[in-house]
Amino acid sequence: MRLSVFTVVDDAGPERDRYDEVVDLAVEADASGLDGLWIAEHHFGPSGLCPSPPVLLAACAARTQRLRLGSLVSVLPFHRVVDLAEEYALVDRLSGGRLNLGLGSGYIRAEFDGFGIDPESRHARFDATLSALLDAWAGHEVVVGEPGASPVRLNVQPVQQPHPPLWIAVQRREALPFVARRGTSVALIPYATVKDTAELAEEIREFRAALPAGSGASVGVALHVYAGPHPERARTAFHRYLEARLRSHSTHYEAKQARDPTHADPRALEAAGFALFGSGEEVLERLESFSHLGVDEVLGIVDFGGLEPSDALGTVRALGAAQR
Repeated sequence: MRLSVFTVVDDAGPERDRYDEVVDLAVEADASGLDGLWIAEHHFGPSGLCPSPPVLLAACAARTQRLRLGSLVSVLPFHRVVDLAEEYALVDRLSGGRLNLGLGSGYIRAEFDGFGIDPESRHARFDATLSALLDAWAGHEVVVGEPGASPVRLNVQPVQQPHPPLWIAVQRREALPFVARRGTSVALIPYATVKDTAELAEEIREFRAALPAGSGASVGVALHVYAGPHPERARTAFHRYLEARLRSHSTHYEAKQARDPTHADPRALEAAGFALFGSGEEVLERLESFSHLGVDEVLGIVDFGGLEPSDALGTVRALGAAQR
């Protein structure tokens, strides 16, 4: 099972430079032998401060050698396809073919309002943009801009062919078969969507059952992780993080909290195994149990809720040492 770092780049206060902190996380993950670093895209609010993952991923690429670098996710309804295709192709080239491209349709109402986009159109926009993105990377002409504009062909292509590995983030169980039938890898966020690991295992089985024969699609799962001597600091930060998600109207976690608050509070999520706090050896042992659920990659959220950079870097270092 692969072990990577996932950062939402949530706001930690005006005195903190979260972008430098993310680059430092990438450097430490690279040195510690972890597999990848993933960055979320968010706009207009403190729940996530990276509106352009390809810019930050390029900075991480310049400071790392072997680490896979991914978006989780690029919100397709918010972008022109030619911009996505060019920018992520350039990241793949700058990183020497280390890009993972995570894709999503968006879920925070304020972001849709800010872009003037009807949330009800997000799935249609996602499908159209993904289709055009793959056409552009296949070297085909695509049309951008107003109707009647001349078609264009990209002058930069990704190193990885036919395209970088694709992941689609899923927070609605009923979407899993549709993603699987594309043969695309999936990323799951269980703290916001399911009540326990048994339900998570059911989702993974449903996804794998719907995959085309011979598919090499992977399952990634995002978990909050702290490995070090002060787990109480992580618990406090986790509580802050969850409160911030509610304030930002994070749709799926908000709905989970409304359905049953006993399944959505910090203690319940830790008891369910979706937040892992302890020593490096303890956390790694509990992480490895997810491989038995069918998880191929754990995306460890290590820099959440204003946790100090030394704690986040210490978690990466401890997990790397425990793996060796």
